[in-house]
Amino acid sequence: MFALRQLGLVVHPTRRIDSVLDTISAWAAAHDVAVGQVPVAGQAREVAEAVDAGDCDLLLAVGGDGTALHALREGAAVSRPVLAVACGSIGMLTAVGAEGVVAALDQVAADRFTAEPIPGLEVKCPDLPIGVAVNDVAVVRAGPGQIMVSIRVDDELYARAVGDGVVVASALGSSAYSMAAGGPILAAGVEGMVVTALESHGGCTPPLVVAESSVVGLEVGLSYGGTRYELDGRPADRAGPHLTICHRRAYADLVALADQEPRLTGLRRRRLVLDAPRALIHDQED
Repeated sequence: MFALRQLGLVVHPTRRIDSVLDTISAWAAAHDVAVGQVPVAGQAREVAEAVDAGDCDLLLAVGGDGTALHALREGAAVSRPVLAVACGSIGMLTAVGAEGVVAALDQVAADRFTAEPIPGLEVKCPDLPIGVAVNDVAVVRAGPGQIMVSIRVDDELYARAVGDGVVVASALGSSAYSMAAGGPILAAGVEGMVVTALESHGGCTPPLVVAESSVVGLEVGLSYGGTRYELDGRPADRAGPHLTICHRRAYADLVALADQEPRLTGLRRRRLVLDAPRALIHDQED
């Protein structure tokens, strides 16, 4: 059995989640488990007494992928697993929807889950630590005009992309911003990074899959309207025009339930991956 004595909630700042929070509280009371809220910088919403992430046995992210990312960062600092619950969102990082939270907590309490280690993207500028991203690191234009970003892998120049910017994604994050920009999805079990140019103006800069042992370098060489640096969508104010990005193994632990659907199946169910129209017509004809 998994020793579950303290739950730490990380919640969406605005979404309607009162019903699922009531369900969690009722389950916890029935199983003699304490419930607190892990404070997140910049969030004012309070749903429970504050508790340190390190004092929790499990962090419970209630919201969507953004909430899960907050919880993973908090959990990574103290080596605590995160169970993510989707509440009205696509939720690629979530293990279960709001309607399944009781069954999910039952599985965790019965030790019928896996704390899957997920990688991070460690960002420096050039030797100053900037932070760690779970999904992706984006270097994008902040105003009118294009930016030029030189992409290097282990100090070898790959391309100089001119356009809206560049995104570097982890395997887990390859189905987010990078995929939306035309980058490949890295299937479960594949470690590495994906470098995808955003709306390139001319040239040829195909998305690049980089080995986990490599270092990606991004250098902004032209930026009339300014440049914005983001880690998982959060501004990275200390970042500068020279970034290095490294793959960091086992940065955080994400709970996968015993009966959880495979990742590619989840992409299809959420309609992020769709069959060709001709294939659908063929199914109707059979």
